[in-house]
Amino acid sequence: MRENGKKLKFNGYGHYRRANPSCTIDISKAIQSSTMEERKIVLVAHDAKKKDMVEWARFNKEALNSFRIYATESTGRQIMREVDLNVDLLLSGPLGGDAQVGALIAEGKVDVVVFLWDPLTSQPHDVDVKTLLRLAVLHDIPIACNHSTADFLISSPLLADLERYKGERKRPATV
Repeated sequence: MRENGKKLKFNGYGHYRRANPSCTIDISKAIQSSTMEERKIVLVAHDAKKKDMVEWARFNKEALNSFRIYATESTGRQIMREVDLNVDLLLSGPLGGDAQVGALIAEGKVDVVVFLWDPLTSQPHDVDVKTLLRLAVLHDIPIACNHSTADFLISSPLLADLERYKGERKRPATV
């Protein structure tokens, strides 16, 4: 999150904090202030998949520049440092970041999710991971859980006109 060109950090209580910790910005107002046409993507990667996420983000940097990017804290920091993209940081996954992503999905504030999760390692926050995945499916949010699917998703022609696609998906089926 940025305000007047200064980077802000999410404090975990629905607010971003400025350099002066007594000043905060309500996350819901910050998200509502974005334009309807602004596409929003969430990037999340478990520890064993962070290198893969950074490589994917580097390769797709041009496409990602057209999105407002949210990421869990350690994934986002690594992408900012190694790929030089602007990222709005959420909490670390085990500290509630995955739950925050789920909340953003449920509130309709996310267009696409790339969640490179590690199927071979037990996570202390497995419940949050499952909830995030369930919410993405429930709310019909495109979600990529591996590098190959992320490549297909980011290069899809449907992504070029996401608002129209979403509008057509909401129309009732005709017989």
